[in-house]
Amino acid sequence: MTRKTDGVSSSHPAFYADTGSLRRDLIALLHPPYTAWHLSYVVYGAALAPALDRLALAGTLAAFFFGTGVAAHAFDEWHGRPLGTRLSDAALLTIAGIGVTGGVGVALLGVSVLSTWVLAWAVVGIVLMLGYTLEWHPALHSDIGFALAWGGFPVLVGFWAQTGRIDGPALLVALAATLLSLAQRALSTSARYVRRKTAGATVHFDASPGAADWRSKELLDTWERPLKLLTAAVVTLAVGLLAMRI
Repeated sequence: MTRKTDGVSSSHPAFYADTGSLRRDLIALLHPPYTAWHLSYVVYGAALAPALDRLALAGTLAAFFFGTGVAAHAFDEWHGRPLGTRLSDAALLTIAGIGVTGGVGVALLGVSVLSTWVLAWAVVGIVLMLGYTLEWHPALHSDIGFALAWGGFPVLVGFWAQTGRIDGPALLVALAATLLSLAQRALSTSARYVRRKTAGATVHFDASPGAADWRSKELLDTWERPLKLLTAAVVTLAVGLLAMRI
């Protein structure tokens, strides 16, 4: 039976994660809304190019899916168990290995299609991913480290894979993605704390007539409703840009 606390299921470590069975654990491990969010940044970068190379875009999306969608999340769960899944350490490391192998495999294919510089981007991506998820250094495992690695970096790689260069507009869009990722981080950090670190929470407002107590559900809504709307907006914009270019 799932225990309830202030109207919030204690088995839900995130608004999109309903763990408890193998299928649900695997789905939660992918962090679907956030994976879609950060893959959208790859599309943003690619959409800036004068001409869209669909093969290069598909390869870049596949590399980031393996690296951030699969490997990073598996390493993160193995390192600190933030989702509380029932997946064993061996299973998580296997999944992470599949992600890293898949990403490296795509990068090697990219070398034959684009240039040897693909390997340099791949190495930077792996260092950023491992440095953040395994907390190698405070600078990497920080708000700005997350925003740069999961926000700005995908935009730049998406653009470079199309054009072989980085220019001013790409840097500006990468900055926008970095700022969006900082907003995501600011909202999700508070929500994660309430969901994962507390048995319940109540805030009392007594400064205005008719004020009432806010319990966990109302508190979570203040952070998670914007997160859901931002996710929908970021992904919808990516789909629109892609439809325009195709």
